[in-house]
Amino acid sequence: MSRLSAPPPAKSVRPAALALLGDIDRPGTLTVGDLRARWEQRHAEVVFDCATSGSRHHRFEGPLLRDVVLDAGPVFDPRRRKDRSRFLLAVAGRDGHHTVLSWAELDADFGDAPVLLATRLDGADLDGAGSQLVVPTDRCGARYISAVTRVWVGAWPPDGG
Repeated sequence: MSRLSAPPPAKSVRPAALALLGDIDRPGTLTVGDLRARWEQRHAEVVFDCATSGSRHHRFEGPLLRDVVLDAGPVFDPRRRKDRSRFLLAVAGRDGHHTVLSWAELDADFGDAPVLLATRLDGADLDGAGSQLVVPTDRCGARYISAVTRVWVGAWPPDGG
């Protein structure tokens, strides 16, 4: 009589996540699933020029970066435009690519840019790859960050002066 053994346990695949940190009340770690479940998903049809592969056409879905950061409680006074306008966001990807945005670009009282933390690219979920920063108002793709690992929010100058 042969003895059946249980199959080896499946390797646990840890979902890609990003750290949200800086001058915020509620720092934390968010997976792509968290981004999809906790915030309204917006859509962006984009065309941008890539230095290495020319014109790119994509459809992205994900929450507005502004909504995610506002939920984390940035430590500016929301009633004071000048206080909000001195905040920056630095976004880093797994491949070392990074960029900086100003809060004023995202803020509805200023630029109101619909910058996304994409959870889907052309209909495919990004759970394994990680979220992608999408700046639909940019003509080139330099600020599109793949596999976002960190979003830092902070004031300039750092001492508030």
